[in-house]
Amino acid sequence: MVKEVILMTDIEGLGSEGSIVKVADGYARNYLLPLQKAAPVTDATRRRLAKKRAEREEQMKQAAEAATKLANRIRNCSCTIAVKTGPEGKLYGSVGAADVLASLKEQGVELEKGQLEMPDSIRELGAYTIGVKLDAGVTSEFKVWIVEE
Repeated sequence: MVKEVILMTDIEGLGSEGSIVKVADGYARNYLLPLQKAAPVTDATRRRLAKKRAEREEQMKQAAEAATKLANRIRNCSCTIAVKTGPEGKLYGSVGAADVLASLKEQGVELEKGQLEMPDSIRELGAYTIGVKLDAGVTSEFKVWIVEE
């Protein structure tokens, strides 16, 4: 037998959220319906799905606004990291993401290591532009100055 259901989430190989699909009765009864990945086609289900979409859009809108505000704060940041150097101006060791994140945290901006777009480590004195990937596809940049201690 075949049963028509509305998908409540995206299911690879079957369809996207909100799609009305025909599936085997056992697949619907034993997998899709108990895990709430699908629901029977009714007016109530359509309303519930519309409400869920509206809530998700609102959450995405709020996340995008928050990411934009954070991106603007990050653009105004400038980090200066003092490091020990040898007699020829060479760094002892290197400056990594953890050092940059600690410097940002002092300025009230908390990020995760995965959000930074920087080389593995910085091994020379100078100014560097570091990229940041935030939620909702928002990106930003800030300057990092590596200076002699």
